[in-house]
Amino acid sequence: MINCSQKKVLVRVDFNVPLDANFQITDDTRIRAAIPTLQKILTDGGSPILLSHLDRPLKKLLPDGSLNVEKFTLRHVVARLQELVGVPVHFAGDCVGEIAETAVKNLPKGELLLLENTRFHSGEEKGNRELAEKMARLGDIYINDAFGTAHRAHASTAIIAEFFERNTRDFGFLMRSELAAANRVLNAPTRPLTAIVGGAKVSDKLLLLEKLLEKVNVLIIGGGMAYTFMKAMGGTIGNSLCEDDRLDLAKQLLFKARTNGVNLLLPVDSISADAFSATANTKTERSNAISDGSMGLDIGAEAINTFREAILNSKTILWNGPMGVFEMELFANGTRKIAEAVAEATKNGAYSLVGGGDSVAAVTMMGLSDEVSYISTGGGAMLELLEGKTLPGIAAIEA
Repeated sequence: MINCSQKKVLVRVDFNVPLDANFQITDDTRIRAAIPTLQKILTDGGSPILLSHLDRPLKKLLPDGSLNVEKFTLRHVVARLQELVGVPVHFAGDCVGEIAETAVKNLPKGELLLLENTRFHSGEEKGNRELAEKMARLGDIYINDAFGTAHRAHASTAIIAEFFERNTRDFGFLMRSELAAANRVLNAPTRPLTAIVGGAKVSDKLLLLEKLLEKVNVLIIGGGMAYTFMKAMGGTIGNSLCEDDRLDLAKQLLFKARTNGVNLLLPVDSISADAFSATANTKTERSNAISDGSMGLDIGAEAINTFREAILNSKTILWNGPMGVFEMELFANGTRKIAEAVAEATKNGAYSLVGGGDSVAAVTMMGLSDEVSYISTGGGAMLELLEGKTLPGIAAIEA
């Protein structure tokens, strides 16, 4: 990262953290992820000025049409940020204009300034150049460390970089680590490389699946999307989730796997239920022979063993998406066992990257966060990066 000595440094962070009804932070992972970059700037002798969004306030206006400032203000983040960074944190009630400019001017050396929610301005999500230019005036250097929003061409994540010369804009440490993790998996893996893809729909992961079939040795597919493949192969799936308009696509993906020599693994058995309910009646069935009136909601014991063996034989592992409806304990076993297998493989020397909101949530919920190699902070951004897309927030810095 570039030297920030005696400079005002605009840092785009991702402090879009979850808050409870009393506006207390329930998960500070994204704040903690930004601390190394902020400490580097302070150590250099620079003055960090932070830009972030929080939720989508313009989509959730008060009944009179006004902003719900109390709910969406970044002031809620100040106390926890100050605890973590270890220096006084000041707050400005706007991210542009006189309020922000005065706060920047009065920022004591060695301290930090957090600006108000960028999404209080409609121009933020529209990528408005005028708004981006006003933000840019506040700093001498621009650092993008908000990987979670790198796939958005917003004013503070991409457009703003145009107002800084190449030697005065850079990535923060978090952004660099995210890019390095994705690059290691996709472009420089130790083989065998295994990808585990779960989730509800084939359509949500179509580009990812196509990309992975060009890269991996083993592709494990679980979750609701598996039943579209089962039906495409002639199986019966009861009331299981299925995208009938994607059956031909599933066949094409199966053909591509065979053509490319990829070992594509689908769950041979499932835990099926008579209702989508935490108290449903369940049984184990073959995934290609789910009984009428039942739906597959988790992978079965035989599938777990097959998947586990493939994972333990891997040297590089990518995991995106759960194996079942893990939010319900009745259907959490498959995802839990896969998480444990990934952790065990990592302990044995494999490199593991967990990317995607649900799989990250599952690993965290199961207390295995410290037992995998890397957990991505950006679900949508990591997914698009793995799909091979150009992310605006990255392209803007590299331009």
